[in-house]
Amino acid sequence: MIRWAILFAVVLAVSSTPTKCRNEGECLEERIHPDLPEPPQGRATDLDDSENKQTYWLNNAQDFVKTVTKRERNLKKAKNVIFFIGDGMGLATLAAARALKGGEEMKLAFEDFPDVGLAKTYSLDYIVPDSASTATAYLGGVKGNYYTVGVNGHVKKNDCEAMQVEANHVESIAQWAIDDGKSAGIVTTTRVTHASPAGTYAHTAHRDWESDSFIKKNCGADSKAQDIAYQLVHGKTGSEFKVIFGGGRREFVDKTLDKRGIRTDGKDLMKEWVDAKPNSKFIETLTDFHNLDVDQVDRVMGLFQDSHMLYHLNDTEKSQPTLEQMTMKAIQMLAKDDEGYFLFVEGGKIDLAHHDTQAQIALDETLEFSKAVDMALKITDDETLIVISSDHSHTFSVAGYPNRHNDIFGFGGSRANDGNPYMTLSYANGPSYDTYFDTKKNERIDPSKVKRDDPAAFFPATFDIDSETHGGEDVAVFAKGPFSHLFTGVYEQNTIPHLMAYAACWNKHFQMCDKLEKP
Repeated sequence: MIRWAILFAVVLAVSSTPTKCRNEGECLEERIHPDLPEPPQGRATDLDDSENKQTYWLNNAQDFVKTVTKRERNLKKAKNVIFFIGDGMGLATLAAARALKGGEEMKLAFEDFPDVGLAKTYSLDYIVPDSASTATAYLGGVKGNYYTVGVNGHVKKNDCEAMQVEANHVESIAQWAIDDGKSAGIVTTTRVTHASPAGTYAHTAHRDWESDSFIKKNCGADSKAQDIAYQLVHGKTGSEFKVIFGGGRREFVDKTLDKRGIRTDGKDLMKEWVDAKPNSKFIETLTDFHNLDVDQVDRVMGLFQDSHMLYHLNDTEKSQPTLEQMTMKAIQMLAKDDEGYFLFVEGGKIDLAHHDTQAQIALDETLEFSKAVDMALKITDDETLIVISSDHSHTFSVAGYPNRHNDIFGFGGSRANDGNPYMTLSYANGPSYDTYFDTKKNERIDPSKVKRDDPAAFFPATFDIDSETHGGEDVAVFAKGPFSHLFTGVYEQNTIPHLMAYAACWNKHFQMCDKLEKP
């Protein structure tokens, strides 16, 4: 009855609305496809006049057809694999980032890759996943439960005992590469113990157990469960990494040894990492980074912030290396190995900005991610398989009818029913709800009156929640290099590492070197 009452009210409201249309079908069309005002003079119409001609678009399409029909499959064995993850980089984020780069017709560095697919991101227990369960899938080849990293479905969130059972551990593609005699490393703009990079080396029932203090609090002071930072330094996989770049110093040192630390076990894991193997080096400043001679060290750990690295837009004093710079140095470090390597690179702060509904920062981080990919393309060859994807999406959307080449951070092409303009970019939920909605008056605040000249400005959210949530739709997968054609289609996210390992012959069960299938 309630549903029918609501429907009747909606129909009554629609039917009572003054309209110039001749019938309800025409009215419906006008509501769905409003008659928008002509674009104002300026950037919206300041386009190349050639686009108005049919020949422009016919040639554009034909050029693409010629390109794809001339492509030849790269059937070489992949010597190296570089896997980029744009954390939270959904399809809407890609579209908006193109506009920020210079226009809707622009391309990010990886959008010219020859092969593209879609990965389904759900975890075992949730439709919409987190970065921990997805990391287990796209790095370990096995889907796991929400909040768990590097363990199978037998381990639930907070299960201190099950996480210690070795049979429940999921080895990552980084370990597969190491087992095959290759070098491996990680680069991230988050803490190196955060969920995504942890997927390369850790096995834990809770993504937040980055230092021992959290283990003791949740599993007991006598628990033998190992925290994520400890596993990076002393674990089977992490201890073999040749390069580790990112943030997170605080997770590695006792607070009595360094006021920046949060450990409580008296350890300085950074020192233990350096002491574990000869010719290892720890760095923590931008000067250290620029002075690093990769030919003079065998291993390097660089932790450039106590927690996550700064947003690119917030690093006004240039106090840390960029993702592009870290990627370049990491490749140079790993390329010394004539046998090949696996490198995981994460643009992790796209996700964090989206959680705060800070769209300007999220899109800038996406462009920084694109720069890192572009750098990798410039300094590698056709023996390197490069794969780009995301762990999950967000509730972020590009909506309304904004003019072509309109400021992506501006307004749509019409007004809402309350008479106020609306933003092109918005979120289905998030902490910015009351920035754009007056809960006392029960009405929307005119967004043109909300201060947004700060890059950290919030963008509208439909309902209030402390942190904007992830989205559950598929994410894109872009591939270039040996056997990149395998990455086309729609597949489970856990398929990704198996495809990479197939191309590089790291999968002992199924690899191109076995000649199990003809090219």
